Amino acid sequence: MNPVEKGYKQVNGIQMYYEMYGAGKPLVLIHGGGSSFLFDYKEAIARLENKFQLIGIDLQNHGRSEHRDIPETFEQDARDVAALLSEINIKKASFWGFSNGGNTVLQIAHLFPDIVEKLVVASAFYKRSGMIDGFFEGMQEATFDTMPEPFKINFLNLNPDFSKLENLFDKDCKRMQTFEDWDDEVLASIASPALFISGDKDVMKPEHTVAMWRLVKNSQLMILPATHGTYMMADFDGSIDTHLIDFTVKEIENFLNK
Repeated sequence: MNPVEKGYKQVNGIQMYYEMYGAGKPLVLIHGGGSSFLFDYKEAIARLENKFQLIGIDLQNHGRSEHRDIPETFEQDARDVAALLSEINIKKASFWGFSNGGNTVLQIAHLFPDIVEKLVVASAFYKRSGMIDGFFEGMQEATFDTMPEPFKINFLNLNPDFSKLENLFDKDCKRMQTFEDWDDEVLASIASPALFISGDKDVMKPEHTVAMWRLVKNSQLMILPATHGTYMMADFDGSIDTHLIDFTVKEIENFLNK
């Protein structure tokens, strides 16, 4: 699993890191909060690098990309991704976003419809009521000690600066603590075909994923027997459901190739 291209681009005032794998139709991989694209998409890249041109991006404050001293927003992440793709001459692509990355790709489709072929929206949300009971109350009480250890290890391996890790945690927490519901029109405006995925034991309620699916025309829905993301990556304890990940990735491949 070796990138055919990697590096940094100056994007909206910061250096953003990206890698490309394989060749074919472009598929942009957008990671979740506290993470990096290789942490979330290692299993997917291994299965798809001979089938698509995969473009993994570390978002602001994450992974190898630079930090900003302003609050994170999904809209800003969408603008960053669009600008980076312009820098590397990708005019149109499909997008696969996981968790907060799912929110980001929804905003990309809303704000930059001309660059979107198809969307895979995995474990995302658009209203506070869509998350499991107690989620946002828990976010208000979050401390650095509660950040999952694999996220800390991953970040420091990529960017060995503890103060930047603390900054990442602070920015990610504040984005969730201050999140305000999106209007239904954000999703209803999306014209690209979309595949919505979540686990039946995810951090968002299955019925919320169904509600999102209903708002986007030309969309498909897949609820899998899984917790948050374990249908596409290893769990935090290192356990991995290979058969489930094989199934998920194959269904995504089928959707993108239709």
